[in-house]
Amino acid sequence: MFIFDAIGSLFGYVLWFFYSIFNNYGLAIICFTIVVKLVLFPMSIHQQKSMAKNARMSQKQQEIKKKYAGDQKKMNEEMQKLYEKEGMQSMGCVSMFIPLLILMGVYYAVVSPLINTMHMDNSVVTSALNNLTVMPGIGNQFTTIYGQLEIVNIATQANGEAFLGQFFSAADITAIANYGNSFNFLGINLLGKPSDGFSILWLIPALCFVTSVLSQVVTMKIQGTLKQQQGCMVVMLLALPAFSAYIAYSVPAAVGFYWIISTIVSFAQTLVLQNFYSANHMTAKQEAQRVELLKLQEANVAYSYNPRKRINENNNNNKKKKK
Repeated sequence: MFIFDAIGSLFGYVLWFFYSIFNNYGLAIICFTIVVKLVLFPMSIHQQKSMAKNARMSQKQQEIKKKYAGDQKKMNEEMQKLYEKEGMQSMGCVSMFIPLLILMGVYYAVVSPLINTMHMDNSVVTSALNNLTVMPGIGNQFTTIYGQLEIVNIATQANGEAFLGQFFSAADITAIANYGNSFNFLGINLLGKPSDGFSILWLIPALCFVTSVLSQVVTMKIQGTLKQQQGCMVVMLLALPAFSAYIAYSVPAAVGFYWIISTIVSFAQTLVLQNFYSANHMTAKQEAQRVELLKLQEANVAYSYNPRKRINENNNNNKKKKK
């Protein structure tokens, strides 16, 4: 939690920067998400290259597993030789852990706006959360994770100062209220919860589900793995987006909105990477390099067996030196 909050605090400065430019939380989130994806783009390229190489080597890996099924040590040795031959380096869990770490940091910048984005005093915010949670008439609105978004929502209401005045100064309440008013994006109040009743906010969990499923299906279709999805994999294809939609239905819409934007930007990034680093593209590039290398080797061999040509070149070099 401390690590996530620390990273979230750093990303919060970026989010606040875009908010100060547009004075609109929706636009700030869009720009913020794009910047984060650009920062992670080099790592995404590395992962895409690894995935493309894995796709090319899949058949060879299966052959090794079949041949050395009873000898795990020999199988690992042959796998390592294959990685070295193909120029692959296994990064283990590091390549997956770092993006996850950053993703959680971004998430905490979104769900903890007072501490990580507005950078208010942690002790003051914590005290307010602890007391508001049990305050009559308002405590039932709070959740452990999304309490700071609830405070932002309260500050925008007419009686907000009556609830928050004992914890924050008048200037802080005004700043929080101004920040909260920027959560209105295209007629949608991103501080509201879809679970509060039927409203336009129901678009948020619906879009969470649709964008997640479509991005997965199209990506697998492009990569040629869609037809391989069977049984429990098909269930997972729908279950995870459905779970995300349920969470988006239960929490402030700002969280679901971030997930939607993140999914869309990630999908666009995947399309770009597939265009340049797909398995077919990488195979064609490798084959072209192999052909060029063979041509170069053949030229060197032909040169080594042509003594007349070498004598003429030596004579020309000697004449140049005399001049």
